[in-house]
Order: sequence, then structure tokens, then C-alpha cells
Amino acid sequence: MTLKNREKILIILAAIAIAVWVFDHFYFTPQTRKITALKADLKAADLKSEESLLVTKGVETLEAEVLRQEEALKRLSERTLRGEEFRTFLRHLAKESDSPQMKVISLTPQEENLPPPLGKKEGPASQYKRVMVQVVLHSTYTKLESYLKGIEGLPFLIHVDNIQVERTEEVHPLLKVSVVLSMYITS
Repeated sequence: MTLKNREKILIILAAIAIAVWVFDHFYFTPQTRKITALKADLKAADLKSEESLLVTKGVETLEAEVLRQEEALKRLSERTLRGEEFRTFLRHLAKESDSPQMKVISLTPQEENLPPPLGKKEGPASQYKRVMVQVVLHSTYTKLESYLKGIEGLPFLIHVDNIQVERTEEVHPLLKVSVVLSMYITS
């Protein structure tokens, strides 16, 4: 049996088609799937890399903030007295009210214990106590200004919580001043 030219060409084309199908099915398609999977892995790695860069920048920013806060705490602790806060406050008040431009009418201290830090139910008592002081003064405006500036220079934490200034006829040349201060005292 002899094959005709047409049958030979048809067999050759069938062999080529089978070879292309085998190449596509066993090599090209698996390689395409691998390439797609590797591209997805590459995108995921890029996202993780960008995320880690953001976290690194955040950590660096946080470290800088911690250092700044530590320096501020160090400066504050150098400036803070230990156990002599209220005496120093009273000395400052006595020195400022020594002149006829300022008279202390009343001084009312009230001690208040600080609550324990969040997350701790009952632990050791805090080493700081908050003392609220309500002071009523008769003063001129300039003397009041120098008194408040002097408070700022005291060597411990003190906050002016409230200040009320009134002009009354009873103490005419002077102003009636009510100041509520809070200070933190080490126990």
C-alpha cells in the first residue's frame, strides 16, 4: 500500500498538530501558570515590602518621640523638688504678698489622691498627690501678673486651673482675684 501525496501531507500535518498540542499541553500551559503565580507572589512581596517600610518609618518616628519625651521628663525631673513643693509655694506666695499691692484673703488647700493607672485594679499607692489650692487675693493687675509669672518659675508642676478677676467697690484700688491652682506633690 502506497500513500499518495495528499495522504503524506495529511499525516505530516497531523503529526505537527499533535506535536503542537503536546508542546502546549505539557510545557507551555504549565509554564504560563507558573509565571502567573510568580507574578502574584511578586506583587504580594512588593506590598509586604511597602508595608514594612511604612512600619519602619512609624517606628523611627515613635523612637524620636520617645527620646523627645524622655528629654522633657529629664528636664522636668531636674527642675522638680522632692517633698518641699508646698513649702516652696507658700514661700513664693508670702514673698509676693509682702507688698501693699497684694493681700492674701484666704488660702484653702485640698488634698486629692490620684487614681491608679489604667489597667491596674489595686496596686501600690501613687507616689504623687494632687493638691488643689483655692486662693483669694486683693491685688493690682501688675502684681497679679508678676505673681503668676513667678508661679511658672517654681521648681515643680503647678497648673492654674481657674482664675477669676473682679473689680469691686469694696476694695476699689485693688482687684478681687480668685485662683484655683493644682500642684503635684511627692509623698
